[in-house]
Amino acid sequence: MRGGTFSTRFVDPYLRLHRAVYQASDGRIGTHSMRVPALLLTTTGRRSGRPRTVGLTYCRDRGDVVVVASNGGSDRHPAWYLNILADPRVTVRMGRRVTGGTARVATPEERAALWPLVNRSSRGFAPLVHRGARGRYDVYQRHTRRQLPVVIIRLDRPAV
Repeated sequence: MRGGTFSTRFVDPYLRLHRAVYQASDGRIGTHSMRVPALLLTTTGRRSGRPRTVGLTYCRDRGDVVVVASNGGSDRHPAWYLNILADPRVTVRMGRRVTGGTARVATPEERAALWPLVNRSSRGFAPLVHRGARGRYDVYQRHTRRQLPVVIIRLDRPAV
């Protein structure tokens, strides 16, 4: 695509706007992104040591928060994922509630169990448009050679 990828031309600006609105509204607006639950994840920059905040869609599993380091199917891991590998302490905003937590990469067994859950929670039009896809993460996985990591965040206190 001339002028950049679909992600850099359309998705990235949308995600930046979503994060800005979520932050500016103190969590009153932005709790869903395209009808999927969304949160703000703040990590510590592995090089800068500064807080870095991204908006991500998520699902819940037995009280934990589950996110996918998809980076839109890019061959590169998202920066937030590299940050949690360096420092797993995170802050999570879900609506108006902000809490600390600890992030970790799912084991292969956990990933296998959680993969259908994350796809079901973020289906979109993927099953209609992409043969055999159960959700958008299946589609993203098809576009990259790396295995998309599933990340489990254990919150310091339950978010409501």
